[in-house]
Amino acid sequence: MSSDSAVAASSGRLRASKEKSRPSVFWPLATVIAPLIALLFKLEIEGAEKLPREGAYVLAPNHYSEADPLAVALAVWKAGRAPRFMAKESLFHVPVLGWILRITGMVPVARSSSAASARLTLETSETLVKLGRGVIVYPEGSLTRDPGMWPMRGKTGAVRLALAGDIPLIPMAQWGCQVVLPRYGKLKLWPLRRPVKVVFGDPVDIGRSGADEGQPASLVNATDMLMAEVAELLSHLRGEPAPAERWNPADHGQRETGRLEP
Repeated sequence: MSSDSAVAASSGRLRASKEKSRPSVFWPLATVIAPLIALLFKLEIEGAEKLPREGAYVLAPNHYSEADPLAVALAVWKAGRAPRFMAKESLFHVPVLGWILRITGMVPVARSSSAASARLTLETSETLVKLGRGVIVYPEGSLTRDPGMWPMRGKTGAVRLALAGDIPLIPMAQWGCQVVLPRYGKLKLWPLRRPVKVVFGDPVDIGRSGADEGQPASLVNATDMLMAEVAELLSHLRGEPAPAERWNPADHGQRETGRLEP
């Protein structure tokens, strides 16, 4: 990426999509929230032009700090799109919170039966294509358990969502939020504007992996490919090689979701 492109991306001068340029609930939210996030993080963005200007997409970032969704959301907004995340379906039934999630277009994810999950994945994919929206999906499903905070083994949700609607699957990595909020640690507000680096990658060629919605093994292979791409992007940001294999919580007697006890 040229230095001019990097400067344009980091300063938010990329052409905005219609969903960002048209009046929406995101405008007042961005007016209030974006400057607050910018007080915490000074974003350096690479590859923002790789996020589609229009249409559906699935964005898959790494996850190592409770604060990194703020950096991801701001990066997506600066890249010209409205940030929408996957959220537990149960949260949509919470008074006030559910209303906020619905009006901002956040996407519900089922954590019940596989049948319910498959149905919701298909419906979600169809909705994204119909409305031309993107969604941010953390493929790890939780904060990474890797001791070095590298991406751990991923879950197949992001791949299944992209595959169901033939939607671009964009890997993403970001690094630096742990200085403000360490994993399971305490918030450190000072000094302000800590540097956070963000990089968008090229779409993952799911077809090359032979992924098939009806073949769990192929979905796992495609997810492994996605996580390798995310790890490579993070390696670029950190300036050090990523582990050859992703951390598997099951191999270390750890739960894959929920808070990791010290």
